[in-house]
Amino acid sequence: MDGLRWLLLLFGLLVVVGVYFYSRRERDRKQSRGRASQPERVEPSLDAGNATADTELQEEHFAGESDEAPDTHNLSSAETGERKPHPRQKIVTMRLVAKKHGSFAGDDLILNLRGAGMRHGRFGIFHRYDGEDEKRVIFSAASLVEPGSFDLENVKDQKIPGISLFMVLPGPLDGCQAFDLMMETGRSLTKALHAELLDESGSTLSIQRERYLREEIIQYQHGIKVA
Repeated sequence: MDGLRWLLLLFGLLVVVGVYFYSRRERDRKQSRGRASQPERVEPSLDAGNATADTELQEEHFAGESDEAPDTHNLSSAETGERKPHPRQKIVTMRLVAKKHGSFAGDDLILNLRGAGMRHGRFGIFHRYDGEDEKRVIFSAASLVEPGSFDLENVKDQKIPGISLFMVLPGPLDGCQAFDLMMETGRSLTKALHAELLDESGSTLSIQRERYLREEIIQYQHGIKVA
């Protein structure tokens, strides 16, 4: 009888132990599944933002390096094919206007422009070319009536108060030489049309003003050579 009692007690202990270990194993399994389903937590760091910024800076740095030209410090412009920058431009302007706020007959003005060696061309205005090459413009003449072009088809019906003579430097000729040609044309037109020759501000183009413009051109050309 005592042996049977001890046997039942031992069996009960084994059952309790088995249930304990089984429940513990199931609990551990559920916890491990829960941890696996959750993303790994990353602790915040003060260096995280700096690392991202450094990466972006490095990408920009290497991207810039890939586009950089090779070191040409010791190479000539002929060897590197380097182009010199275009010099800044200078515009010299004068006006030819009819006296007493009058106007020129369109066909008469066109006839005199052509007689002065100017030809109708680009932008619908007149140009004085260096030879036959229309890309080598020494100076030009535009109407003071907007938009400045000349309507040759209806020129007989037009009344034009004046024209603007202007040259753009640097040009195909030496600046002073081009200026002399423009002054010569301006004076001949002034005489032929009984007009007035004014500077860019509308004042009479005096000898002093002419000298001043010439001096400006000389200084401009000297500046280009120095640069």
